[in-house]
Amino acid sequence: MFKRILIANRGEIACRVIKTARRMGIETVAVYSEADRDALHVEMADEAVLIGPPAAAESYLVIEKIVEACRKTGAQAVHPGYGFLSEREAFPRALEAAGLVFIGPNPGAIAAMGDKIESKKAAAKAKVSTVPGHLGVIEDDKHAVRIADEIGYPVMIKASAGGGGKGMRIANSKSEVAEGFNLAKAEAKASFGDDRVFVEKFIVDPRHIEIQVLGDKHGNVIYLGERECSIQRRNQKVIEEAPSPLLDEATRRKMGEQAVALAKAVNYDSAGTVEFVAGQDKSFYFLEMNTRLQVEHPVTELVTGIDLVEQMIRVAAGEKLGLAQKDVTLTGWAVESRLYAEDPFRNFLPSIGRLVKYRPPAEASQDGITIRNDTGVQEGGEISIHYDPMIAKLVTHAPSRAAAIEAQATALDSFYVDGIRHNIPFLSALMHHPRWREGRLSTGFIAEEFPKGFAVRVPEGEVARRIAAVGAAIDHVLGERKRQISGQLGGRVVQRERRRAVWLDRQEISLEVGRESEAIAVRFVDVEGKAGHVHLLQSPWKPGDPVWQGTIDGHFVAVQARPIANGIRLAHQGVEVPVYVWTEAEAASARLMPVTTASDTGKKLLCPMPGLIVSIAVTEGQEVKAGETLAVVEAMKMQNVLRAEQDGTVKKIHASAGATLAVDALILEFA
Repeated sequence: MFKRILIANRGEIACRVIKTARRMGIETVAVYSEADRDALHVEMADEAVLIGPPAAAESYLVIEKIVEACRKTGAQAVHPGYGFLSEREAFPRALEAAGLVFIGPNPGAIAAMGDKIESKKAAAKAKVSTVPGHLGVIEDDKHAVRIADEIGYPVMIKASAGGGGKGMRIANSKSEVAEGFNLAKAEAKASFGDDRVFVEKFIVDPRHIEIQVLGDKHGNVIYLGERECSIQRRNQKVIEEAPSPLLDEATRRKMGEQAVALAKAVNYDSAGTVEFVAGQDKSFYFLEMNTRLQVEHPVTELVTGIDLVEQMIRVAAGEKLGLAQKDVTLTGWAVESRLYAEDPFRNFLPSIGRLVKYRPPAEASQDGITIRNDTGVQEGGEISIHYDPMIAKLVTHAPSRAAAIEAQATALDSFYVDGIRHNIPFLSALMHHPRWREGRLSTGFIAEEFPKGFAVRVPEGEVARRIAAVGAAIDHVLGERKRQISGQLGGRVVQRERRRAVWLDRQEISLEVGRESEAIAVRFVDVEGKAGHVHLLQSPWKPGDPVWQGTIDGHFVAVQARPIANGIRLAHQGVEVPVYVWTEAEAASARLMPVTTASDTGKKLLCPMPGLIVSIAVTEGQEVKAGETLAVVEAMKMQNVLRAEQDGTVKKIHASAGATLAVDALILEFA
């Protein structure tokens, strides 16, 4: 076994590998760019090596610097994590030439599966179910139309070397095929330097299901069940689970056996994933193979009890797999949410800055529920403009799907992050979505259920009453504390008094609140002034705690609490609202206060996220039409084109290319 390994990555996956290596008694070496000097993975490793500037192309993607770091530190093997160099064939070849071991598949397997056309040919040869299509050279758009006619519409035109949705078009007719073929070729050429495209049948209402495989260097390959990854936004996975609510045991076995056949065909010898597109009728077709550890691997680990990173290390060291297919059993259900530094209320634009507060739910395993948080950040750290915006992966495991979802929902409500915007409200709302809970999934789920994006949710029904009750309970605790301040006049003992909980949107709920032994009693009052059922709230919450955690009538509830002027901002189940608790006299005055409105910024172009101005496409005095490009802003590996929303004339430009701007910084003004 290796004595020391280097992790050629950063963030949560680097921390994840370090944890397993430490448990195995293996020393670790971290590499870091100047932007990651104070990162968590640097702190966790036994040794760390600076490898260059913040830009990945000058640090994490430079093979020579990784090899040199191994030489300097005496590392014997390298784990690539995912992304960066993990699927680059040249990397394991360079390590081998330097006498180092690659903790991943052999370069031949990476090469065989790295090209989408060649991988589909290999899959067909291994008798893996493939989507009907044409994988040969397509001469021109007329040839593409003939192929589409034979396959049947709709079809998908895809770049062979593609990824991330680039060089991809769906066509429903001959004219759309002709147009899409030329557009896909042009995009593929521009994005990947390779204009080859292929045409295949497009599966309507598809699901994304993948099989985890594990092989060794002695010809043994097994599969570890499936993961459902259908909840995606812009081809990016958001929520994953294992197993899939679609599959039965017979379908799972068929998919697993085909995945193993493909892995054996390319002599696969590490952890890898065979991805399938599946129909709602349980039909399935090979999509691609990822020759690395997947982001969503924790859900497989929790339902199988197998540490995939440990298996990768043992296989790389030459050991045989310590388990056979008959030893693999799936127990319970696991759900994973990806927490990103992005603002769901502003079309998921990236958010950067300091993590002023970072308080994840405690990792634990009790009463059949496991909570796991894979992260690469810590409180006080920076979310950088240079890398992927992932903050953490929150994973829950329980005996059933419903219990795993419920545990995930509660854990998300308990996950407190301040200093940047994040997608926890969106993830929390997804956990309570009826269609998600029923398991009626497809890759179009988010686009179909949130066609206009994710907007601020108005609290209603049980959620509104729960937030009102917690707001009243917090206010009551604060009142008790004030009455205990030394030197104050002794106030009257408050048993129960009427209060008003008023939301910013003027929604008003009447209730009575008071102390009953160790609990706080809240009684809602109807419009006629009649009091209803008493709800008992119990919680150890004290002023300054970021999350109110306790029970309401015996049911556990978590609500995030942020102090604001004269009130408190509460967040629960994807709803985030300012709550003000007034006496009746205060409420009467509050009703008379005018509603403030946001200032009009229609004549200004503001930077929608912290980022780098790549280019300004207009000049002062220029007339622009609606839809024209005004500027391009880059943040977290994404280039965002800012366009004119209406016709106008540029009055003054306030920013220039190369400038780094904060969110809402002024770029230009219109006349």
